[in-house]
Amino acid sequence: MPQRSTRFEAHKRAFRATIRAFIDAEVVPSFGKWYDEGLVPREFYYRLGELGVLGMEVPAAYGGSGLDSFRYRAVLAEEIARAAVSFGGSSAHLSRCLPLINDLATDDQRQRWLPGFVTGETMFALAVAEPGTGTEPSGMRTTAPLSLDGTEYLLNGSKTYVTGGVHADRVIVCARTAPPRAGDPTYGLSLLVVDSAAPGYRVGRAIDTLGRKVSDTAELTFTDVRVPVTDRLGAAHRGDDHLAAQLPRERLTIAVGAHAQARAAVRFAHRFTAERTAFTHSVASFQNTKFELAACRAEVDAIEAVVDRALTAYDRGDLTPADAASAKLFCTESAGRVIDRCLQLHGGVGYLADSPIARLYADHRIDRIVGGTSEVLRTIIAAEMGL
Repeated sequence: MPQRSTRFEAHKRAFRATIRAFIDAEVVPSFGKWYDEGLVPREFYYRLGELGVLGMEVPAAYGGSGLDSFRYRAVLAEEIARAAVSFGGSSAHLSRCLPLINDLATDDQRQRWLPGFVTGETMFALAVAEPGTGTEPSGMRTTAPLSLDGTEYLLNGSKTYVTGGVHADRVIVCARTAPPRAGDPTYGLSLLVVDSAAPGYRVGRAIDTLGRKVSDTAELTFTDVRVPVTDRLGAAHRGDDHLAAQLPRERLTIAVGAHAQARAAVRFAHRFTAERTAFTHSVASFQNTKFELAACRAEVDAIEAVVDRALTAYDRGDLTPADAASAKLFCTESAGRVIDRCLQLHGGVGYLADSPIARLYADHRIDRIVGGTSEVLRTIIAAEMGL
């Protein structure tokens, strides 16, 4: 598909060229090994820091670039999907943790955390879900009562599905610091930024997932981990509110990724069918192949239009929760159909675990679950419609 030249200015095109060259030279040759091992090497994050990837949206005062447009993230997502690779746990570092730090951290916390965030020396992860209860606030059992002298929290419990949990140096943990209030089960949850080197902090088993194999997803346990009050992020007992405030951005991030993956899938299918022969003809010459690729192309164009509208709204500061939910719902459901049809066009090759289209297929499947399932999003949209 032709690149929309009007979408990105010259400096964004230069950023794209830099990322593409980096992926081709340093990621693609090693990705098979990383995929088998289930995580990227720790040194990889230092390279992302050197390239400026980790500091794109970090204020210049703390070593970042201070970019205020989300479209650089769109470029990054497109280039990662184009090669059917992954940047490991940096997805959580950038997409889940940085917005919380930018919005909630004190000046002292920014001084302590952001310089290392930019260089990759301090990798962050977010730990919310728990075994057996997921992210439901009323079922959260990880506790962190305040000490008698009011200087630290005593953290106990466990978390699961922690993207980047193996390599993380700091983890933003959602824990119960006070009992819930009547009619308000979300009250009493706080966000604590926990040092992975603290006594009582333990990385459990690495979780083997269907897709996103190199995201080093892990379980974490905390046994009497002492967390200074100065490492609480945001207001005490309002952690769930802080997380909810980030949902529109998170859903936009997922929608952007879905567009990138669907677009890459069509590119893979187009190239594969042009090169593959059946009955002495290229598979791309058959009418069914042409119609399937044309239909997928049209659907990707529709996804792109929705993403562009959401990106514009976000950069203006008026992306509503319902609009973000709608964008994520449409983009992830549509991308799922496109990627599935493109895998079908690969025939048996598409079912090989190490084929790019199979990786896209497996990696994308979680997008209809994380950040709010498609069913939850439909409820949000219906409520906004007054239903």
